[in-house]
Parts: sequence; C-alpha cells; structure tokens
Amino acid sequence: MKPSDLVRCQAFPCTDVKHGCYAVPEIDITPDKIRLVVISEVSPEDPADGYYAPGSPLFAQTTLLAFQEAGAAVSSFADILRLGVYLTTAIKCGKTGYGIQTGTIKECSWLLEQELALLPNVRAYLLMGDVAIQAVNAIARRQGAPRSIPAGSTYKIRGGTFTFRDARAFPSYLQAGPSFFIEKSKRKMIAEDIAEALAVARG
Repeated sequence: MKPSDLVRCQAFPCTDVKHGCYAVPEIDITPDKIRLVVISEVSPEDPADGYYAPGSPLFAQTTLLAFQEAGAAVSSFADILRLGVYLTTAIKCGKTGYGIQTGTIKECSWLLEQELALLPNVRAYLLMGDVAIQAVNAIARRQGAPRSIPAGSTYKIRGGTFTFRDARAFPSYLQAGPSFFIEKSKRKMIAEDIAEALAVARG
C-alpha cells in the first residue's frame, strides 16, 4: 500500500505554504507492520530532500544520524523502515516563511488523520517539533479527546507520559533537515526520545 494513493489534498486551500512542494509518502508499506510513526514539520522545498526520495536525501540523512545517535543498529534508511518505522510530515506542502499558520496546521491535520488511520498497529508516535504537536492535538480534539500533548515548551514537557490514538506520544525536536546540524544542543534530547519510542514500539 502507498499512502499517496489514498491520502490526497483536493482543494489546496492554505495560502502560506508552497503547493508545488506537496508530498504524501509514495513508499510501499505493509500497514500492520508499522509500530512507530515519526511526524516532522513540513515537506522539503526540494522533493529530492524528502524522506523517501532516491539517492541520499537530506531528510533521510539527518534522520539516519539521529537514529544512530539513539543507539539503533541502522546503516541505511532501509534499515529504519525495517524496524517498523514510518516517517511523514504534518504539513504536506513546503514553507513560505519561518512559521506555519494555525489554520494551515488544522487544515492539513485532516490529511495526517487519514494517513495515520491507515496504520492500525502503531505503538508510539514521535512528534518532531511544535507543528507536529499542534497537528496531533488538532486531530485529538476533533475526535472528542483532550489534547494529547499539554501546552508548554518541549524542554519542560519532555519525559512526560502522553497518549494519542491509544499509543504513546513523545514530544521532541525536529530531526529532519539542516536544523539538525545547527542545533547541536538538541541532538542528545532527540536521541533520548527516539530510543525511548523505539523501546515502546518493540514492546
């Protein structure tokens, strides 16, 4: 199954993103084997940098390094996928500026909700950054549940026990893209969060 075959934006109503960067993962997955979902911020401006692009895309490079720093025995992005890890973005289009409007996050969370509904056996979600956290909270509220992740800085709420769709939810920092190399102070915390989420996913 390819998520891109089942999850599509029809109207492209958001005005603060680059629709030309729109991407839903096209990788062929076995849905019931996915145990951990990593949700980062937005699709890259260059599709060649996306998680599942051929070659050595930037998102895959930084994510592979983050998993290695978490102690995962992976040497390629294919190894990450074999662990039962699925990677996607909260926003399916690219950024036009520094931030993303709240309305855009809510709108695109409908697509994320459809995407996550395809994966019945997820045990843990890694929410990489504020946009991913806001998107998951939007989904939870729509489903009649309280927000999955409380308000507050990620630094303060990390380490708490949170749930989303009956699975553990881990608020963390963005691991996809060049910011991973720049914000070195956060890399240790990202590695800790990945290691804990992997442990939960393995059961």
